[in-house]
This record gives sequence, structure tokens and C-alpha cells, in this order.
Amino acid sequence: MIETTIYPQPCDWPRYMKRAAEADDTVRLAVAKIIDEVAQGGDEALRRLTMQFDGCRLKSLAADSTEIGNSHKAITKELKQAIDTAAANIERFHAAQLPTPVDVEVMPGISCSQCAVPISRVGLYIPGGNSPLFSTVLMLAIPAKLAGCREVVLCSPPRRDGSLHPAILYAAQVAGITEIYKVGGAQAVAAMAVGTESIGRVYKIFGPGNRYVTEAKLQASTRGVAIDMPAGPSEVMVVADASADATFVASDFLSQAEHGPDSQSTLLTTDESLARAVSAAIDKLLEKLPRQELALKSLSHSHIILLRDDNEMMRFANAYAPEHLIINHSKAESLAAMVENAGSVFIGAYSPESAGDYASGTNHTLPTGGYAHCYSGVNIDSFMKKITFQRLTRDGLEAIATTVMTMARNEGLAAHSLAVEVRTNKPTQL
Repeated sequence: MIETTIYPQPCDWPRYMKRAAEADDTVRLAVAKIIDEVAQGGDEALRRLTMQFDGCRLKSLAADSTEIGNSHKAITKELKQAIDTAAANIERFHAAQLPTPVDVEVMPGISCSQCAVPISRVGLYIPGGNSPLFSTVLMLAIPAKLAGCREVVLCSPPRRDGSLHPAILYAAQVAGITEIYKVGGAQAVAAMAVGTESIGRVYKIFGPGNRYVTEAKLQASTRGVAIDMPAGPSEVMVVADASADATFVASDFLSQAEHGPDSQSTLLTTDESLARAVSAAIDKLLEKLPRQELALKSLSHSHIILLRDDNEMMRFANAYAPEHLIINHSKAESLAAMVENAGSVFIGAYSPESAGDYASGTNHTLPTGGYAHCYSGVNIDSFMKKITFQRLTRDGLEAIATTVMTMARNEGLAAHSLAVEVRTNKPTQL
């Protein structure tokens, strides 16, 4: 079922690092049309698009306070407890990330400081449908609130009856979010990017989604709205040796596979017997899953790759830059220290991706498609901007006057030099 490759040469590695195809022109044109419709038609366009894509006719785009307040009645006690526990862990870890102000006297009379300031209005997109990602509400809303964002908007697609999944509403309530709209897909991103009568424009948009949502976020970023990161199909890479339990590895493959048909799982191992055992274990475990057809599509472009040693495995992993990297290895801590590119790392046999997806405390909104080479996952800093300040006394300015004036003149910026000269006794050359 899964392609197994033995000792590929480094020149052939890129073949096994390919992800699902990016959005094509059809998706790009469709999304551009949706954004233009929302920009021109506002709320009415959102109602029309919601009927078209979700089969739902909405009277009000906003979820009312009663619907939000009663959400706890529509979910089980066990789910409420699970959401509460996950929220506590996520809050604890993200609160520890709050930045410390920086204040430095770089020279006598010259003080520089840096202050982190929350983005005042942010938008969160939460997928709904068959897999309502209420866990993503916690992952995005909790750090937004901790960062101090004054206004947090949440959009999620409605069900056929016009309601939102109660677990999404309950998670939002736990996180302190009250501005919630029943809008999904590219039209939700468009509303947050350009603004409508009901949904005010935001300054940064967060959240996962399908190809249309991802493309909408990319197009929104050309309209002066920031986004959390480029995102595509989810992925996991497992680095394992002979000590790994094949069933553990197989379960990691399958948990990734049920994210979607374009999801990708990759096993790197130095042990050929483990490679065979994992493949057999996947076949056995697959029989127990309800979404077999979905998993099979994902597994069709997943890989098992046999490499020669630990160093080669880590070179491959860093080149691939996985969203999730599981190190199920007898020397897991040592290999973890070699990680340069990954969204989130899971160390040891008892650290499945599922833990980070829900409740360990780390964030599950992570860079995919190789973007872990240059992007971090969502964290407190994602919801903040950092402003620098400087304060110079006359003595401080005079101490660097010659430096500033010399550099300004050599860049051909005479007025920059003049701004220092008129404040000091240093002559300038116009």
C-alpha cells in the first residue's frame, strides 16, 4: 500500500519531499470572484454565498448570546471536561511566552527600548462541516486573549439548520470570545479582509482551511491584511529506529491520514524490519477506522524511507521541514537537539501528534508544505507587534553625530545629516 524506498541517494530526496499541488487557476479565479462579491455586496453577498455553499439561509450572520450561552447544554460532560483541561494547558504554556520589555542604554545618553503591543483586532477562521475543529478555537483564541487583542472575531460555517456546532461555541465561551459569525469558506476570509455591514475588517487572519480558504488568505494578504502563515495539507514525519513499536508508528500514520486526502505521512528509519512491520500494522489498524476511504487516499502518497544512519535521517528531516516531527527513537533527545526545521516536535514513544493537536499545551496551528524552514507555528508573538523607542539627550546625540552624518552623506541623504547638524555643533556638507 505504502511505497517503501531503500537507501535513496540525496540527489533523489526531493522526489519524496513533494507535497500536494498548490491551488490551480480555477481555485484562484473562484476565490477572487468571491472576494469581489463580498467587497461589493457585503452582508447580502455573504447570505447568498452561504446558501450556495452551505445550503443554509441565514436571518442573522451573528451567533446570539443565547445560542452561545446554551452551548454547554448540547455537549456531554466528558467533552466539556476535555475542553476545559485542554484550555488550561494551552493557557499555561502560552502565558509563559508573554514577552519581557527590553530597555537598554546603548551609550551614555542613548536609550533604546522595545515594547510588545497586541494587534487590536484579529480574525479567527474555524473549519466546521463534518469535522468541526473546536480545538482550533482554543489554539487561536486563548493566545489572542492572553496577548491582549481587544477585539477577536470568529467565523465558522453553519450547519444546514443555521446553527454552529455547540462544541465550537462552548470552546469560544471558555476562551472568552463573543463576536461569532456563521460564515465559512473563502467568503468568511473575504468578510474579515474587506469588512461588511456586520463583520468589521480585521488586521490579521488566523486559522486552517481547505484550498479555497488558504487561497483566500493569500489573496487577503495582498489587500493589507496580515495572515498567520501559508498553509496547505497537514503532514507528519516519523523518525524511528529498531526500538520503536510498529503499532505506535502505524497509528501516527493513520491519525495524520484522516486529516484529509492530501495529508502526507513519512517514516524515516534505519531498520528494514520496522519498515515492514509498520506497513503490516497500518493494514491491520486501518480495518478499525470509520474513514477508511479518506485514509487510503492519504496513504497513497505517503512514504516509508530506509536510510543508512541517524545523521542521514536528520538531514532528510531538516530538508523536508515537516509540520509535525515525531522522534520515536532510542536516542530521541539527542536527535531532537539536531532539529533545525519543524513546526512542532514530539519526543519519545509516548508523544503522539494527537497530544499536541489537542491538549499538551503547544499550538497545533503550524507551517506546512516546507514553510517550517522560515515560519514558526502560532504563538503569543503571532498576536503582537513590537514597537521600538529611542530617547537621546543632547550629549547622546552629539556622541553619534559624526557617525550619523557621515553615513547619511555617503548614502546621498543630505537632509538626514542636516537634521543632526541643526541640533548639534557638528558642521555638515550640503
